[in-house]
Amino acid sequence: MNLVLTGSSTGIGRALATRLLASGHRVWGLARSDQADFTALHPGAFAASRCDVADWTQVAAAAAEVAAAWSHVDGLICCAGLQGEVGPAVTADPARWSATVRANLDGTFFPIRGFHAQLARAPRRAKVVAFSGGGATKARANFSAYGAAKTGVVRLIETLAEELRDQPIDLNSIAPGAINTRLTDEVLALGPAVVGADEYASAQKQKASGGASLDKVFALIAWLLSPASDGISGRLLAAPWDPWATLGRHAATLAPSDIYTLRRILPEERAQNFGA
Repeated sequence: MNLVLTGSSTGIGRALATRLLASGHRVWGLARSDQADFTALHPGAFAASRCDVADWTQVAAAAAEVAAAWSHVDGLICCAGLQGEVGPAVTADPARWSATVRANLDGTFFPIRGFHAQLARAPRRAKVVAFSGGGATKARANFSAYGAAKTGVVRLIETLAEELRDQPIDLNSIAPGAINTRLTDEVLALGPAVVGADEYASAQKQKASGGASLDKVFALIAWLLSPASDGISGRLLAAPWDPWATLGRHAATLAPSDIYTLRRILPEERAQNFGA
């Protein structure tokens, strides 16, 4: 497959690029850092563009570069993101708060927008996989910018799946779980006074335990890129917890449902009565 991967220079993105290359895919990495060393290690299999995915002009230029080299793109994986402004929202720096949202939300939308035409030319169903993150499905105190952006990513994917449901493209979000990354190190470095005592204690425990398995994340991505997931679209799937490997045989039932989506919970769904 011809795969475009954002955030490919470090962390999960670089590990994922390595795994995808080992599986025989061709990968085009987008990152703000230079990746010439990695390109040299994988001639003909890995190419890269220096690109800030939160900048539409740069994404459009990168998409043109890919289009000049490849006839189509089979899959897009939006892995780039940053934790950004952390601390109580009412005392947050407004510019840094906004930049955090832009990096995560625009940084997912712009690549989808930029590579849609190339995905539409894929010879089989094209695939888009976007990374969600902590704070997307429940409130996460002191991480309002990151949480709001990641929630936005999930709803963006849901909306695009609805808009593009007559096209041969599946779009899904994934929750990787509590992976030990530079984001974990950032939380520990900021300390409990900034991130909160509970968040700090959780990061300490996660760091000591080794965190969640990257293998499960990579396995979910491989499944979402494969024909086994055809017809599964507009969902948020948790790598460590959801039975995603079996969902292919339930695609027809899943499609009209709101399972694995963000929805408002009504009182009657919890057997509560808040009426007059």
